[in-house]
Amino acid sequence: QVQLVESGGGLVQPGGSLRLSCVASGSIFSINKMGWYRQAPGKQRELVARITSGGSTNYVDSVKGRFTISRDNAKNTVYLQMNSLKPEDTAVYYCNAWVVTGTKASLDVWGQGTLVTVSS
Repeated sequence: QVQLVESGGGLVQPGGSLRLSCVASGSIFSINKMGWYRQAPGKQRELVARITSGGSTNYVDSVKGRFTISRDNAKNTVYLQMNSLKPEDTAVYYCNAWVVTGTKASLDVWGQGTLVTVSS
C-alpha cells in the first residue's frame, strides 16, 4: 500500500507565498510522474503542475512564472512553491503520483488534499 501525505496549505494574503509538500510512503519501487492538481468550489479538478522522475516539468498556463514544482527522489517527496498568489488560486490542492510498488504493480495514488485560501 502507498500513501501520499500533503502539508503546507493555509491562509495567505494576495501576493503572498506558500510551499506545499507531499511525501509518498509505503511499498515503493519507483515513482514516475508526480504532480499537483487543484479543485476550486464548483469547478472541476485541474492539473496545476507535473514533474517526471527525470525532472521535466509542465504547468497550467495560469500559474506559469509564479509556481515551481520540484522533487526529491531520495525522499519520495514533491514540492510546489507558490508565489504571487491570487484569490483565484484558492482551492484544495491534491498531490498525485504514478507509483510502481515493491511487487511491481502500477498505482495511480492521490493524497487527501490540502486547502489553500488566498484572501485579504
